[in-house]
Amino acid sequence: MRLLGALLRRTVRARLKHATDPRPLRRHLELAARFNFRSVPHMHVLRTRFESSEGERQALWVGAGAVHEDRVIFYLHGGGYIAGSPQTHMKMVARLARMAGMRAFVPSYRLAPEHPAPAALQDARAAFEHLLAKGYRADQIIIGGDSAGGGLALALLAQLCQAGLRPQAAFALAPFCDLTFSGASVQDNAQRDHLFPGDRGPFLAKLVLGALSPLDPRISPLFGDFPQCPPVLLQVSESEILRDDSRRMAQALRAAGADVTVQEWPEAPHVWQIFDGWLPEARQALRHVAEFIVRQR
Repeated sequence: MRLLGALLRRTVRARLKHATDPRPLRRHLELAARFNFRSVPHMHVLRTRFESSEGERQALWVGAGAVHEDRVIFYLHGGGYIAGSPQTHMKMVARLARMAGMRAFVPSYRLAPEHPAPAALQDARAAFEHLLAKGYRADQIIIGGDSAGGGLALALLAQLCQAGLRPQAAFALAPFCDLTFSGASVQDNAQRDHLFPGDRGPFLAKLVLGALSPLDPRISPLFGDFPQCPPVLLQVSESEILRDDSRRMAQALRAAGADVTVQEWPEAPHVWQIFDGWLPEARQALRHVAEFIVRQR
């Protein structure tokens, strides 16, 4: 864990500290996904499409081994709303799908700054409705995501709860829940975080927000409403700047009556779960998510 943290600090964090154009970051994540992230035995991937308000979007069906067809994981990839794709995260999602004995539906969504908020949420909602049109009930779907995808999953969860489309459960890996960057850990962990410099928040917010206020729950689910919320699992590193996004999100969800579990790891990189096959802690964390999913049956 320490070796990986040092490597990320020298590579990814160094790039993020001065980045002004998301395109190199996108290429870096794509290359890392192709050459560094570990594949899963018997992984199967099916490309598909769904209709969004701005036309067709791509998505992946991901699985590994035998699956239960009566439930599905709906997974939203991370990348700060400016990078990432279903392809960059499909190997980690395949591991989780294998552990849970389910298939996962991983949709793409429009990225900022070309498509600022709420474009990502509009596409995520369209992807969820695509599953409903395919015959799944809302209570057969477990929604989840990591980083910005985790925040997006929670923003979608708020909309679904308000619309009476309560999913079976939700999980988020180090979710990005507050575009005001008001959590104490943004400053407290500014030097400890292996990936993100604490002072880059305003730059990212400028790229992502568009005309939305950072308090808008469509981009900052910390300020959303969650009536009749299903069980939620949150995982986060104690040393990252987004630590308090998870802690405060848990408080907000519990205030809404939700059963919330928060699991924290010491000195782990942001979304360390994606290093499954390299870090034992990644496999352990994904196993906890799979166990949470299985318990909801």
